Amino acid sequence: MLSVRVVQLIENHAEELTRGLLDDLKSNSRTPAYHNLPREELRHRVYNVYRNLGRWLGEKTDDMIKATYSELGQRRSHEGIPINEVVYALILTKYHLRDYIRTSGLVDSAVDLYQEQQLQRALGQFFDKAIYYTVRGYEEAAASMRATASPVSAH
Repeated sequence: MLSVRVVQLIENHAEELTRGLLDDLKSNSRTPAYHNLPREELRHRVYNVYRNLGRWLGEKTDDMIKATYSELGQRRSHEGIPINEVVYALILTKYHLRDYIRTSGLVDSAVDLYQEQQLQRALGQFFDKAIYYTVRGYEEAAASMRATASPVSAH
């Protein structure tokens, strides 16, 4: 069972988590292409992940994760953001969450620790799927752009 208390804490502090991640994305040497993206668009994306964490972990199906993150990959491909930066941005999103959970001070007992471990496991699975579908969407968009850019050979 996921720790409802920790998920609610994350959702209630979504704005704070979002600001921290955006500051990281906008200044991190591994995400230079993100330095030029509109902060508000990034804020909206990140905030929605943090604010709806409980639903993402409990209700979202693979199809929902696929649709959302394939679209993200396609958008980043069209924007010309390198795939390594896109993946690193997702990893940073997960790291910020994990750090927050670890430092939230909500683990008081063995039961809390078990629930935190279950939440960490669920987060790992969610972000693994998000990364996979993002890369897949990115590759599909890149292949489509190459196909449209390539001249049709006449025989």
